[in-house]
Amino acid sequence: MSAYEMNFDGLVGPTHNYGGLSYGNVASQSNSQATSSPKEAALQGLGKMKALMEMGFKQGVFAPQERQDVAALRSLGFAGTDAQVIAQAAKEAMPLLAAVSSASSMWTANSCTVSPSADTADGRVHFTAANLNCKFHRSIEHPTTSRVLGAMFASEQHFAHHAALPAVGQFGDEGAANHTRFCKGYGDAGVEFFVYGRSAFDSRYPAPQRYPARQTLEASQAIARLHGLSDEGVVYAQQNPAVIDQGVFHNDVIAVGNGEVLFYHQDAFLDTERVLAELAAKLGRRGGNFQAVCVPREAVTVDDAVRSYLFNSQLLTRADGNMLLIVPEECRNNSNVWNYLQQLTSGNGPIREVKVFDLKQSMQNGGGPACLRLRVALKDNELAAVNPGVIMTPNLYETLTSWVGKHYRDRLAESDLADPQLLIECRTALDELTQILKLGAVYPFQLA
Repeated sequence: MSAYEMNFDGLVGPTHNYGGLSYGNVASQSNSQATSSPKEAALQGLGKMKALMEMGFKQGVFAPQERQDVAALRSLGFAGTDAQVIAQAAKEAMPLLAAVSSASSMWTANSCTVSPSADTADGRVHFTAANLNCKFHRSIEHPTTSRVLGAMFASEQHFAHHAALPAVGQFGDEGAANHTRFCKGYGDAGVEFFVYGRSAFDSRYPAPQRYPARQTLEASQAIARLHGLSDEGVVYAQQNPAVIDQGVFHNDVIAVGNGEVLFYHQDAFLDTERVLAELAAKLGRRGGNFQAVCVPREAVTVDDAVRSYLFNSQLLTRADGNMLLIVPEECRNNSNVWNYLQQLTSGNGPIREVKVFDLKQSMQNGGGPACLRLRVALKDNELAAVNPGVIMTPNLYETLTSWVGKHYRDRLAESDLADPQLLIECRTALDELTQILKLGAVYPFQLA
């Protein structure tokens, strides 16, 4: 039976704005309160989806969430009609209104952790929605995320869904941004690589001093148990606290893996030699040949990596077995990074090609190509069970492009978040989107 890695890209929502909400994310904070373009952001994302589809990769769409989140504001004491709640929040707590207006669900790498059926005890694909409890604006996402995942992967025969872990710091979970899977083939048993920033209960583990470590070891271990993964199929590694303090808030800002290849920065992990040896040994016992491609700090500094998002790229396997790296335009604009990439692809290593995409709207808010997509390895029968409405086709691309043009604003400033009409626009757009993507009732609102 054939198997594939399918990318489900987050569709940027109508309230895409630069709230500067993500402490520890350099790009997010440096562009705080700038004017955004929701329409341009959504079209840039759709353009990447279309390009990958045309290159022959399996591509899907992940729906955005309702914003502003009036229910979240009500839970915090704001009262009245929807318009009154928004007006009161804008007057008394504008940063809170910005938080519940965030379109951050576009970064679907944080939506959940996925374990393919070849790895799990019950032979189903497992999903655990991420609690994202390090940041308030993201912690409110997982209930809708779970409903959307359930509508996309509905077959109980093939898919298993788990609720988010307890919403406390000890079990902070950031989803697939800190999870990578290595395998010989997508349908073969693989090794799942969980990267954490700190231990919640064991003080022997070091921790960053400037920025928070969002993923805990205990959260990663809990997900491995929920998904029925064997000890032979799991490797845990601690992220280098020093790079977290330099703005590497997720592992996917400093490393990316695919198939048998790990592409990583020299300073990404603690105890790197042990981690690589364990990955090689465990993948070898499952028939794979682990390959580690290390980017030396002398060629690309951590600061270069953070500013260019070199590692927040998509590493994809072409039909001929060679690998393609999808990078943001910022990589071409950084001379150290671009020089390194030219050397990398001219050699005999597994990564032979680089393609550049303009994702400036997402990048300015702190998310690159890898942030925008959730990877799901699927066998033929599992792919057939995916909701066909979310699978990208030329017709769906045209439909979504028209939908964005109809519903999205060209510009959005912080002051626009106080406009109650924005909520109506968002709900109207999402009501139509659920019909386009055949998702059913995944949103809590109902239009008259």
